[in-house]
Amino acid sequence: MASSSFNDKHSALRFVDVGALSKRMLAPIDGYEKAPLVSLEETVKPLVNIVPKIERNVYVVQENCQNPEDGLTSDESASIMLYTYESMPRDDSLYVKLNATLRFEQRKNLVPWFLYLRLILTALARLSSKRRSVFRGVKENA
Repeated sequence: MASSSFNDKHSALRFVDVGALSKRMLAPIDGYEKAPLVSLEETVKPLVNIVPKIERNVYVVQENCQNPEDGLTSDESASIMLYTYESMPRDDSLYVKLNATLRFEQRKNLVPWFLYLRLILTALARLSSKRRSVFRGVKENA
């Protein structure tokens, strides 16, 4: 039973990463759009001391993004996959580190992320839009 409870909590954390959100308005993120568009390997070099095992994770996602079917380049597609890649422990995941940094009032903490932000936001902007209905189930005691 404890294992099921752990898995439910872990799954919830995977899809809802809101943490303790500040009530204050944060300054916009400025500067990443001026960063050069470079390979995924280059984008993570400034993050090696921030995100454990990031170079290994880049290798894994690139191996799985050889010929993406989404119309993106391999690096663009791999940058999205890298964001969703979950490390163990969870707190070592890129998305956890990036989301925490995005919540800091000190916007200068984002500077090492600029190359990665430029690549992933370029990739997301290039994805085609599709109109779909999405449903979500919630386990609840009634």
